[in-house]
Amino acid sequence: MARLHLFDLDGTLLHGSSAPVEISRQLGLEAEAIALDRAISAGLIGPPEYAVQVHTLWAGLTEAHVAAAFEAAPWLARIRDVWAELARRGDHCAVVSLSPSFFVERLTGWGAHAAYGSRFPAVPFTEPVDPAGVLSAAAKVGIADRLCAEFGVTRADCVAYGDSMSDKDLFGAVPVSVAVNADRHLTGLATHSYTGRDLWEAYELVRAA
Repeated sequence: MARLHLFDLDGTLLHGSSAPVEISRQLGLEAEAIALDRAISAGLIGPPEYAVQVHTLWAGLTEAHVAAAFEAAPWLARIRDVWAELARRGDHCAVVSLSPSFFVERLTGWGAHAAYGSRFPAVPFTEPVDPAGVLSAAAKVGIADRLCAEFGVTRADCVAYGDSMSDKDLFGAVPVSVAVNADRHLTGLATHSYTGRDLWEAYELVRAA
């Protein structure tokens, strides 16, 4: 039976960083983005408010900035190798993240079969961000269900990889999960735990099992 592997982005595929921080670094606004990341991690703001604030922060954002951020980001090693192996085995892989869709969707070029992020207007921005299009932890589960239907699998066939509170609902909804460089919010919830900078090593925990 094929399996569906669901990957978080910020803090999971990206080591110790997030897409908004990497994008903001290209604009010289890294400190501001880190402060927002800390605020949402502490529960001081929610995903919609976070999205509105980073949208305001990125008033001067261009496609060139986004491309540079993607290229320079601290990715885990062997992401593409893992996804190629999953495809070879007949499995499916998807990225589901609260980060902007215009960044997340670039990962389909690395072999992800699907990539979902919070909906932002096209870059450069000429429209406000719609809070209704911003994803949440619960929304990740809904997207996982839609992907299950699309790929002909069920929740019982899913493996989730994540690192933080935004992955908590998904970890509770699927039978196998891998905490990757995770924080306290996933303590005791994951089937497996991995600390390091190589996605293949995290994947090996699932493959070996």
